[in-house]
Amino acid sequence: MVKLNRFSLKCSLWSITLLAAGVGSACTQTQPPPQPPGVKKISAGQEFSGFLKDYSNLKPNPRFEGNALTHASTDAQKNLHKYIGVVVDPVEVYLASDADAAKIEEKTRAAAARYFQHALMTAVSSSYPVVEETGPLVLRLRAAIIGVDVGGEVAAADRPADASEAVGRAMNIGKVGVEMELLDSESGEQIAAMVDRTTLGTGAEVASANLTRHEKSLAAREAFDEWARRVRDFLDAANELSPEDQKRADASYQPYGAEKTGH
Repeated sequence: MVKLNRFSLKCSLWSITLLAAGVGSACTQTQPPPQPPGVKKISAGQEFSGFLKDYSNLKPNPRFEGNALTHASTDAQKNLHKYIGVVVDPVEVYLASDADAAKIEEKTRAAAARYFQHALMTAVSSSYPVVEETGPLVLRLRAAIIGVDVGGEVAAADRPADASEAVGRAMNIGKVGVEMELLDSESGEQIAAMVDRTTLGTGAEVASANLTRHEKSLAAREAFDEWARRVRDFLDAANELSPEDQKRADASYQPYGAEKTGH
């Protein structure tokens, strides 16, 4: 037996009435155009993408130029000082709300995600050793590239020699921002977060499936490296001791052997 929902039943009855009167039925249920699998897009009019678990604690950070918002937990038991390693998740990519997803190749999205993940791993390793498995005292770094758009067609002369790396149309990252959070890898609690909407890559395009050796993608590489550096700078700043903590640390400091000598 076929079950009809309330909308379908109403349409069916209305269509029968119209057909009996000799009038064609115009009762249709509009469906949004299908998106390519795995594609994520920012909802129109939204300030944030929804990627982070929590945005409520974010505040402007005067240490950074532009529109950076950050948060770092000050909880005595759950703060950045307590952790000794970090797992860096694969980076996610969100399209601009008005971008035509059909014109953005999966290869360019994947290339951007891979390059930025590697840049983040290199950058944060100065603060935390990068590890492969979650566990006690290990952070989980999640990051997303927000607002990629359709770029121009890639001229034959600008395509890489390796056909597997070539793309027909570039992906524009000129207005991209970054959303990042560090979670306790066991509990999932948000320990720190950053939303960086500073435009760093004006005119930059991802024009190959391999950014590391493609000249036309140089500006994109530089933009991703700069975003990764800003994430590292945020971590370095968050790990600095406050003046009060520094005073307590200085007061409790004893040089090696001082206890024995009485000095």
